[in-house]
Amino acid sequence: MKLYSYFRSSAAYRVRIALNIKGLEYETVTKSLLDGEHRTIDFRTLNPQGLIPVLQTEEGALSQSIAIIEYLEERYPTPALLPTDPIARAQVRSMALAIACDIHPLNNLRVLNYLRGELKLDVVAVNKWYRHWIMDAFTGLETLVRRHSTQARYCFGDEVTLADVLLVPQMFNARRYETDLSPFPTLVAISNHLESLPAFTSARPDLQPDAM
Repeated sequence: MKLYSYFRSSAAYRVRIALNIKGLEYETVTKSLLDGEHRTIDFRTLNPQGLIPVLQTEEGALSQSIAIIEYLEERYPTPALLPTDPIARAQVRSMALAIACDIHPLNNLRVLNYLRGELKLDVVAVNKWYRHWIMDAFTGLETLVRRHSTQARYCFGDEVTLADVLLVPQMFNARRYETDLSPFPTLVAISNHLESLPAFTSARPDLQPDAM
């Protein structure tokens, strides 16, 4: 498999973690978001949306990180990233989507570039925007993980799930933008534990071949 990735893309970070958890080998093909390599005609042939990540499999190319991870879960079910119980599966997905749907679309590079370019916002205003949406979603997520985490080591129960795969990249972004994380001690404790696990450690942005 080939993973078209950018080291600081949180969506690609998620997929790297999932691939590592599943113990799958893959080749990294870097595409710089800053240089527009994801917008070229050749790359849009692979992914018409012109977005990172893309996972090239023997069965075809897949885009959108959640869809990619769900594919990996179905194709390589062990170790599982979703519980077997239907309500538990839905609860894990709910936590994961709180990040994927409520934070990421508002804070991705396209939006930030629009704020800086078209709306002429300065760096202070853009960073304030970024931090606001993280804190807004983390407030509810902190309550959910307190409810469902066993020992503040994983978002749900006592095993890695899809929610954990989403949390760590978002926590990386939160720290990068100097977000005040003091209101979210459970999320911080969980992320700190997860970041010590090999599957998460080797997926870190600074360890990727295109890290700058």
